[in-house]
Amino acid sequence: MLTTIDAIKQKATEQLDQSKRSSLGQFMTPAKVAKFIASMFEDVNSNKIHLLDAGAGVGSLTAAFLERFIHEKGKKNIEVTAYEIDPVLTGYLTENLAYYKSAFSRAGISFAAHLITRDFIEDTTSFGNLGFQDNYTHAILNPPYKKINSESLHRIQLRSVGIETVNLYSAFVALSLMLLKDQGELVAIIPRSFCNGNYYKSFRELIIRDAAIKRIHLFDSRNQAFKEDSVLQENIIIHIIKGAKQGKVVISRSTDESLNDLTLNTYSYGQIIKPRDPELFIHIPNVGKNHLENSKSIIYTLSNLSLEVSTGPVVDFRSKEYLSKEPLEGYVPLIYPTHFNCKEIQWPKESKKPNAIARIEETQKMLYPKGFYTIVKRFSSKEEKQRIVARVINPRKLDFDYIGIENHLNVFHSGKAGISEDLAFGLAAFLNSSYVDTHFRSFNGHTQVNATDLKQMKYPSRDVLIQLGKWAKELNDFEQSVLDVRIKKLL
Repeated sequence: MLTTIDAIKQKATEQLDQSKRSSLGQFMTPAKVAKFIASMFEDVNSNKIHLLDAGAGVGSLTAAFLERFIHEKGKKNIEVTAYEIDPVLTGYLTENLAYYKSAFSRAGISFAAHLITRDFIEDTTSFGNLGFQDNYTHAILNPPYKKINSESLHRIQLRSVGIETVNLYSAFVALSLMLLKDQGELVAIIPRSFCNGNYYKSFRELIIRDAAIKRIHLFDSRNQAFKEDSVLQENIIIHIIKGAKQGKVVISRSTDESLNDLTLNTYSYGQIIKPRDPELFIHIPNVGKNHLENSKSIIYTLSNLSLEVSTGPVVDFRSKEYLSKEPLEGYVPLIYPTHFNCKEIQWPKESKKPNAIARIEETQKMLYPKGFYTIVKRFSSKEEKQRIVARVINPRKLDFDYIGIENHLNVFHSGKAGISEDLAFGLAAFLNSSYVDTHFRSFNGHTQVNATDLKQMKYPSRDVLIQLGKWAKELNDFEQSVLDVRIKKLL
């Protein structure tokens, strides 16, 4: 039946309004991935099972779950509640549920299916309460991916039941978790973006407070799990149990949905969520490669180093009237990622981006005084070799009293002033190493590098960074292999 489901999925996809599909954040689950997701559930021996599939599509996940029981001996009572609002998909979903009703009837297993064509968030948050709370034993999800505006009806509805989150996928998971019975299981395939960052902190708090993380599966190839839909997010599969005692966590990996190279490793909870981490970042260890994790010398915070990191304050589309392609009289340099070159920056540079910003009263608060700064790109391309790319602003090559730093950059500074030359080069050399890159990828699964992420990292001591900087500033470029040889000695 799962092979048939894939054919149905393809047929349904061709009939969908693609613009509407994009607006709803709809992505279909391939049969192999659906079967793998369904295999993660542990408690499938209960006599009464009630499955929730919120955003069911054509029923790929529900079908994969039900396939586990069709050939089992013994009586069970199985009930399915599936939510789907797209009329094209509900037609196929109705047929698939009818198939399983007939199949279970022939097998002598009690089966009931409920298809709900109302909005899942609106339906379950009606009147400020969860009308079906504690009703489900299992939840299986491939929820929609779409940001939720802070003033939208969905955000208001979610707040009414104590959920504060920024995306439909995290909202669906949070609601599904609340709807589970105690010890109920939830398995979902979702973007990895919730693992770090301030926007998803409330969502992480909810999971950690109300459930135990049992397993996380990572697809090492970013675009393979949903390659037919050109999904660019890095997706993970997470298995959690409501109200369970938190123990060790299984981390499994495979290159893609074929699962031909599946590996499993078990980690302590403290390796996944670091003790005393106020942000509750979820780390996914990279087996045998994360040398920073247990280093006894990479233990210092930015506060220990008397450093700060901030997002570049110049948002160009809000400051258009103050920007110039050419460095005119009364203007100062405006640094973009496009200015990155070798160890430092190339300015001015002919490109689509401006090179300068007017130094006037309206912009003064956005400018940094002349000095050495380490700057880091906030965004990298999907498959770029390095997630963290750092360069140094050298005031000897920018003879201006002030500089502007654009919003697509993070800047390391000291009280919004420059730092020492050696420290700036040492910090950039450290950040450009593969050791930092590997460590960063353990908790950051998307292409954005936020200032909050950089604040959470640990660094070598100030003295070590200064010594590293004295060496690094003599290099022609920040070549990663060269940096790694030097930094390996620090570990």
